[in-house]
Amino acid sequence: MGGLTRSRGAVIARWWRSRASGKVHHAAVVERIAAESGWSGSYLFAILISAGIAVLGLLLPSSAVIIGAMLISPLMLPIIGLGFGIATFDLTEIRRALSALLLGALVAVALCTLIVVASPIQTVTSEIAVRTRPNLFDLLVALLSALAGSYAVINERSTTVVGVAIATALMPPLAVVGFGLATQNWTVLGGSLLLFITNLITIALTAATVARLYGFGAHLSPTQTRLQGTLIVAGLAALAVPLGLALKQIAVESFARRQIREAVLQPFSPDARISQLDIDFDRKPAVVRAVVLTPTIVPGADAKVIAATRAAVLMPLDLHVDQVRVGMESGAGEAAQIAAAQAGDNRATVARDARNTVAERVSLLAGVPENMVLVDSDARRVAARLAPLPGADFATYRAVEQRAITASPNWSVTLSPPDGSLLPVAIEDDVPDADGLALAIWAARRLDRGITVSGPAAARDAAVEQLTAQGIRATAGAARRGTTLTLEWTAPQAEG
Repeated sequence: MGGLTRSRGAVIARWWRSRASGKVHHAAVVERIAAESGWSGSYLFAILISAGIAVLGLLLPSSAVIIGAMLISPLMLPIIGLGFGIATFDLTEIRRALSALLLGALVAVALCTLIVVASPIQTVTSEIAVRTRPNLFDLLVALLSALAGSYAVINERSTTVVGVAIATALMPPLAVVGFGLATQNWTVLGGSLLLFITNLITIALTAATVARLYGFGAHLSPTQTRLQGTLIVAGLAALAVPLGLALKQIAVESFARRQIREAVLQPFSPDARISQLDIDFDRKPAVVRAVVLTPTIVPGADAKVIAATRAAVLMPLDLHVDQVRVGMESGAGEAAQIAAAQAGDNRATVARDARNTVAERVSLLAGVPENMVLVDSDARRVAARLAPLPGADFATYRAVEQRAITASPNWSVTLSPPDGSLLPVAIEDDVPDADGLALAIWAARRLDRGITVSGPAAARDAAVEQLTAQGIRATAGAARRGTTLTLEWTAPQAEG
């Protein structure tokens, strides 16, 4: 059996050499990569243009503008050169490509930092936030980018597609590094730098692997020595360490997320479902906030969920489960209503009619389907998430809630703004604006979010104190000159 396996392997290897790697002009490819992967004036120009477009796209935020930065793709050739240098054990090519890559990265970060410092917009946008934490999909993007890039270079295909794929994984995180440096937001800087390094290593190692499969090796490096080969292998092993750590962290968090989701539902009936599950692994202990829609309120659900997760998730958790009753259980509830009606007691019917009426009224005001309105008839509470309104701000959404409260006497109505409304709040005054803070407090309670306050130091600290006194998780952000206080939303329970 072992001999048959080796025979098949030999056949496949011969087929690959004759049909794929055997048709590649190895020396010509190596010569072309060496000529194009180093530092040059055109490379510097492309770096400046790409970085400038990328950081502006992140600040707007605009995916279309960010794609424009990707199209320029200045980092493609140095990365491919680094991968091929590793494959051929060519220390000279590794040094040339790595120097161009590092210098280009420094120039990009410096330019992005200057642009952010001069910009009136210094808030963490959605495009910035998604690039502060590497995840499995980022690694897949880097992996596929390297595969496409290596194949195109070896087979002399168009470099446009290659550049788009590789720059997707590198230039935007570099721009976020510049943003974090300019705003002194070390969390953003550290997360985006880790993403950049992880993707860079993934791309380089994958390119090296593809090059080796196509027959690129040490025999193509005229300056190769045993010492150089040893140094390159040692350096390669060192570079693989952060990638391995990132992969381990991603695996741990993915497993923990799945286990937590299963544990949250464990104390509830099969009809219960999770409406929202937010996990922040960056905090110690990890913060977990869940909203469960359940036909029956379960006393002590938090303790039961913690007990269920303790054995499966080997990390401390700050866990809380909010239960929202969505109606009576089927079967028993209907039977009780029928029995009550047969006995001449129409209280169940009256309660059901009142529930339907308030649900219909609130759904019309909130702009959502009636089945999206959560009604607790026993506690006479109503909750819903408002539909997005073009051009609306928190004042508009609070006004809608006030209308719903007025239209539903004897009911407690809570309407939460849509997630898309989580834009920074600017208070144009050097004294904390009571109305502006009151609106922010309302939104923070409805969305269960924290607030980071940036601006003049005295006004910032006073605003943080007032927010904290109202039970809002408030932190002091960057101290800036001027008269504008900026309130940015944090999500201690949000996923990375």
